[in-house]
Amino acid sequence: MHFIPQNLKYLRKDRSWTQDQMAKHLGVKRSLIGAYEEGRADPRISFLLLVCQKFKLTMDDLVGRDLSEEGVKPIDLSGQSLRILPVHIDPASNTERASLVPIKAAAGYLNGYGDVEFIEQLPVFSLPYAEVGDHKTYRIFQVSGDSMLPVKPGSYVIGSYVLDWNDVKNDQCYIVVSRSEGIVYKRLLNNLRDGHFTLKSDNPAYEPIQIEAGEVLELWKAEGLTTFELPEPSSIPAQLEQSLKEIQQRLDALK
Repeated sequence: MHFIPQNLKYLRKDRSWTQDQMAKHLGVKRSLIGAYEEGRADPRISFLLLVCQKFKLTMDDLVGRDLSEEGVKPIDLSGQSLRILPVHIDPASNTERASLVPIKAAAGYLNGYGDVEFIEQLPVFSLPYAEVGDHKTYRIFQVSGDSMLPVKPGSYVIGSYVLDWNDVKNDQCYIVVSRSEGIVYKRLLNNLRDGHFTLKSDNPAYEPIQIEAGEVLELWKAEGLTTFELPEPSSIPAQLEQSLKEIQQRLDALK
């Protein structure tokens, strides 16, 4: 069961809009608004995402809650009221240990990020780095894909938990956990005034993407990384090597 028809009608009437006005705000035909409100047609996902963006809703709220009875819950743009963060405590020292989220556990993490039992099942480590203090909560994420080269797929990024999303700094690297994109390692632009973040890749082959604040589950600031793929010996391309030889020969001739 879903509440899409009644929620669309509620959102429109809450702003005292006609169906024609609603259609103009969303960039669709008025007939579609009528069909969706009356349940004569099912809207596409792209339309639902547009509604969520326009009215600052999560997809769960638009589809699964009767907004006319419960009202619209404003999205928390600071991220502080989303949940309590489960952490692993070392019983011997009563100190936090960093949980590791490997690639194979990424899908499960999207459902179990707030589940104490799930977090307790993840591998845990005490981080032996002088740069890692005891005043932050850390988590280690194994990243996939080549969008952040030269950081290679399979690298482990150490992240510190971001409690207040207003603290996100432009062009710094973060682990973003979200409903729409999963777990990704990106550079962020803080556009919370407009209700979203921009995610940028270091690999120029990938275009920036926008993600609504309501889709974000967690943010972790990248503090460092570990990789087990050691660099290969550097090699000079043959053409460049030949050019260098020619330059050296000309210098020798001038002498």
